[in-house]
Amino acid sequence: MLNPKAATTEVLQTPPRAGTPDAGREILNVKDVSRGFSKAQEDLLVLDDVNLTLREGEIVGLLGRSGSGKSTLLRIIAGLIQPTDGHVDYLGKPLDGPAEGVAMVFQTFALFPWLTVLQNVEAGLEALGVGASARRERALAAIDLIGLDGFENAYPRELSGGMRQRVGFARALVVDPTLMLMDEPFSALDVLTAETLRTDLLDLWTQGRLPIKSVLIVTHNIEEAVFMCDRILVLSSNPGKVIAEIQVPFKHPRNRLDPAFRRLVDDIYARMTARQVSEAATTGLELGSRLPEVSTNLMAGLIETLAVPPYNGRADMPEIARSLHLEVDDLFPIAEVLQHLGFAEMREGDIFLTPQARAFAEFGTQERKMMFAEHLLRNVPLAARIKKVLDERPGHRAPRVRFEQELEDSLSDHAAQQTLDAVINWGRYGEVFSYNDQSEIFSLADVEA
Repeated sequence: MLNPKAATTEVLQTPPRAGTPDAGREILNVKDVSRGFSKAQEDLLVLDDVNLTLREGEIVGLLGRSGSGKSTLLRIIAGLIQPTDGHVDYLGKPLDGPAEGVAMVFQTFALFPWLTVLQNVEAGLEALGVGASARRERALAAIDLIGLDGFENAYPRELSGGMRQRVGFARALVVDPTLMLMDEPFSALDVLTAETLRTDLLDLWTQGRLPIKSVLIVTHNIEEAVFMCDRILVLSSNPGKVIAEIQVPFKHPRNRLDPAFRRLVDDIYARMTARQVSEAATTGLELGSRLPEVSTNLMAGLIETLAVPPYNGRADMPEIARSLHLEVDDLFPIAEVLQHLGFAEMREGDIFLTPQARAFAEFGTQERKMMFAEHLLRNVPLAARIKKVLDERPGHRAPRVRFEQELEDSLSDHAAQQTLDAVINWGRYGEVFSYNDQSEIFSLADVEA
């Protein structure tokens, strides 16, 4: 466990809290920030006109699905990349490159495997030119604080995932940061380890044992955001834009089972799904719409789960997420695809099966395939386009690149590839067309590619 009573050096000074003269001082101001990249003859936006303020003594969460630009925004704030438009002020001054006093904790630990725990924690101080004696003293204090006493000479390969992430936290804390940026720091850990590390860090934060003045954490876990944060900014996807700012009124420590806690989680789910439903209703899918890679097994599994008691065709999304051990980035894409296909609807944080989905749950394998193919061609323009091209060509064949290039006019290369891979899998399942991965050729299902 983290050690809230560990001895500290100057690097681990207690930050001011509410009620002190400096409480509420503005640490960070992000103003009208956008980030895009050129594609064809226009810019594709990753972030669009994002504004946020971070003050001393608060933990703020950036909550959103994949594609919302959360990590991109965090890297702009860290000074690692520049915005296309807008600006970032840190401690009242324009940010131009990496700033002193900003530390970052990554999802994937990012440790040097050839260095010991102590050497990994010292690495940042060494880069800053701190002398060997002071460097060692500060590193040992951070290691003690973070609960890794006794592992100073261990190498990363000897540590569990949770312990490696603790090294990442110690390495960030040892440089005495004003602002801590955390990019989904618990997502690579198992559930119990993540919960322990979250709780231990919050204990140190509320006891004033951390040197940091404020924290900005990226997450796609709604419960994690409500459990840790004082404010939550909800970002939409493609492009990322702040669509809601939510104050979390609960004091620490927080009880996940408290009805008020659960209501807030439900409310955030409702806000996020309401945005999805609104966009789907007003725009629908287009040929260049980005699609998540969701397997037909997951779609069928969710339909089957919802079709029987206790859900009987309707479920509260937070409840079904907890029941199936799914997070936002797991559940939302499945629900979103089912909605696009006409098998589900999402309203106010609930998911409802359509009559067609209820019939699907009762069908055998071949009947399911036929129904899925019908819904795919009716509701997903890319699938219909591929089928039309194959029907019209004398040999009923077409190269992958023909469709990939078309998608790349409106999507990034990665998004175009992901979208096409998703439709390939759905088309194969519905026996709409066939695809040979070696030759990268599409063909009709009854034609050998």
